Amino acid sequence: MADDASVHLRTCPLCEAMCGLEVSVANGRVGRIVPDARDVWSRGYICPKGVVLGDLHHDPDRLRAPMVRDGSEWKPVSWAEAFRVAERKLHAVIEREGKDAVATYIGNPTAHNFSLSRYVGAFIAFSGLTQLYSAGTVDQWPKNLVCALMYGGMWSIPVPDLDRTSYLLMLGANPAASQGSLLAAPDVLGRLDAIRSRGGKVVVVDPRRTATAAHADEWLPLRPGTDAALLLAIAQTLFAEQRVRVDHLAAHVDGLAELERLIAPFTPEAVAEACAVPAPTIRRIARELSDARPAAVYGRIGTCNQEFGTLASWLVEVVNILTGNLDRPGGSMFADPVAWSMISLRPPDQIDGFQLGRWRSRVRGAPEVLGQYPVSCLAEEITAPGAGQIKALITVAGNPVISTPDAGKLDAALPRLECMISVDNYLNETTRHADVILPGLSPLEQPHYDEMIWSWAIRNAAKYSAAIFPPPPERPAEWEILLTLAALANGQRADDISVAQLDDMFFFGLAATLASDPHSRIAGRYVAEIAAATDGRGPERLLDFAVRVGPHGDAYGADPAGLTLARVQAEPHGIDKGPLAPRLPAALQTPNRRIELTPAWISADLPRLQRRLQRRADDLLLVSRRHLRSNNSWMHNVEKLVRGRDRCTLLIHPDDAHRFGVTDGAPARVSSEAGSIVVPAEVSDEMMPGVVSLPHGWGHDLDGVQLSVAARHAGVNNNLLAPGTLVDVPSGNAIVNGIPVQVGPLSHATSG
Repeated sequence: MADDASVHLRTCPLCEAMCGLEVSVANGRVGRIVPDARDVWSRGYICPKGVVLGDLHHDPDRLRAPMVRDGSEWKPVSWAEAFRVAERKLHAVIEREGKDAVATYIGNPTAHNFSLSRYVGAFIAFSGLTQLYSAGTVDQWPKNLVCALMYGGMWSIPVPDLDRTSYLLMLGANPAASQGSLLAAPDVLGRLDAIRSRGGKVVVVDPRRTATAAHADEWLPLRPGTDAALLLAIAQTLFAEQRVRVDHLAAHVDGLAELERLIAPFTPEAVAEACAVPAPTIRRIARELSDARPAAVYGRIGTCNQEFGTLASWLVEVVNILTGNLDRPGGSMFADPVAWSMISLRPPDQIDGFQLGRWRSRVRGAPEVLGQYPVSCLAEEITAPGAGQIKALITVAGNPVISTPDAGKLDAALPRLECMISVDNYLNETTRHADVILPGLSPLEQPHYDEMIWSWAIRNAAKYSAAIFPPPPERPAEWEILLTLAALANGQRADDISVAQLDDMFFFGLAATLASDPHSRIAGRYVAEIAAATDGRGPERLLDFAVRVGPHGDAYGADPAGLTLARVQAEPHGIDKGPLAPRLPAALQTPNRRIELTPAWISADLPRLQRRLQRRADDLLLVSRRHLRSNNSWMHNVEKLVRGRDRCTLLIHPDDAHRFGVTDGAPARVSSEAGSIVVPAEVSDEMMPGVVSLPHGWGHDLDGVQLSVAARHAGVNNNLLAPGTLVDVPSGNAIVNGIPVQVGPLSHATSG
């Protein structure tokens, strides 16, 4: 129980920066939140979102009890009753239609939650549900696919070593708004300034002159969807000018000659017009990357959710390899987290190497990629009749009605479900369609230690935060909710489920997996011995295990001076184990333990890009954006973060505004093949001509939503403009950047 007046150290769970906080509590309420200057990781850095954790905890709209739909009304019920209703509705579908009629949607807040991040895998494994959709196919599936095929692990994601590089080429990323993304680093902008201060160079490639570009030496505007073409021309220049220096990587790379052959047609002259970047500029960038020692290329969400997301993500890795900067200090490096992460395990069905396209979606015929279909398939799989039609849906910490393409179609489809169960803290645009809502705890009612994010951090460190407030009596944590839902999906009755037994099965399974791995630090050990030596239950038991089998752990007595969870907890400001170190070939999980430079699944998409270079440029393209005070759709119910000037505007270059008759501050209509919205225009030369921008995560004006603050700052949902059929071909990732649109003044719009 928090003291009447106390200060608690806390890691902010809202993004990948993982900043350390000091949280003051008095009389049961959060007061002042300031940065922890002694935090070994963030060292006193904080962004505006971190100071509102108290607002999230005390938010009167946050659900504290399960909710069950009663006709058009909602009523709070006990946990026992909520699980019985979930049982009745879920079993009715499964008994009649089978498990193929049940789908799951996983939202990205899952990665930031102490329970969900560790137990969503247990839910998937124990439930036996195979119809899986996630925010990943809107966000980063090309990156996962590339790393799976090149390095053997879909989460083996190298990161730019910002603190030691002398040249950074950044594409499709705006850390001024998002901190890092698949890059854990507090104060990224300060680190960019430091690169320049030590004589290095930062180049930002983006169709918008972002706040990040203000911290760079050069802003290079690029036509949306052509990042891959630009990177191909850079790689082609490296070969043509004999600047390829794989150096220390030569013994670990397959496919160099094949790569040179494949990319030969993509000269700077061949791509310049499509990219809107002059050929001499492309050659100069290639030479600068080659000459800088070390250098790093970093590409993020703008390189993923576009027309050629997989090729762009692949070529980020290719250029880092060709310049000899992969696995080199100051280049692009693999983290080695203090706590071993479950995401490093290869899925059991991919143990001999990743196989793709093993099955296809029922309606569209989309191939599965890494076990998932494009999330834009979900609406049609609900509405199209026939065998395998989705009749039930479980959503976990997600709001796909706001965050996925063709959002209007999904919103219209969800009421047709016979059963919908949501694990969520709010009655939002998606959960308003549910039959049962099972709320989780607030971030301050549970411990925190990031499970996934340290896997792409720029240093190897560790921080544990204890819960500040005790959870209400009899209230289950999210991990217990997930295990209960998994058991329900397997036909068990709610009153008969033993969460403890399922938890033991999960833990014993993980311990057995590592004990049978000859590369593990507990290889050959008895599982019973490991289990007996690991106290607790749930995510804290998993965390203790992860620390102890990690690179700095005690390996259950093999290294008595090594870390345990107790030793991490004893260092409230964190433990820093230093900068990243080279990890090849140990970091590779490919069957031959080598880097596959030209995976056929990826290189087969090059002809599609070649055809794109000959295509007439679209007149106007839409890209998305985010603000520092936003975190997708999560944070719009916090008054401190949304007050002030309207940030949900259409950014448009003055030349385009004049061309299309749009006036600054006046409403404009934006239309695509998927839909049409009306939004205030903001005329600004920060956009390159031919490109407009809308923020994502807004559109809180739907009936039945109980988000009182967000409703007053509703904004518009840019995903109403994103056609669901537009996907990156190799990965199935949604195309939400580079959508062809038409823009005009509202006064010119016609009805109907």
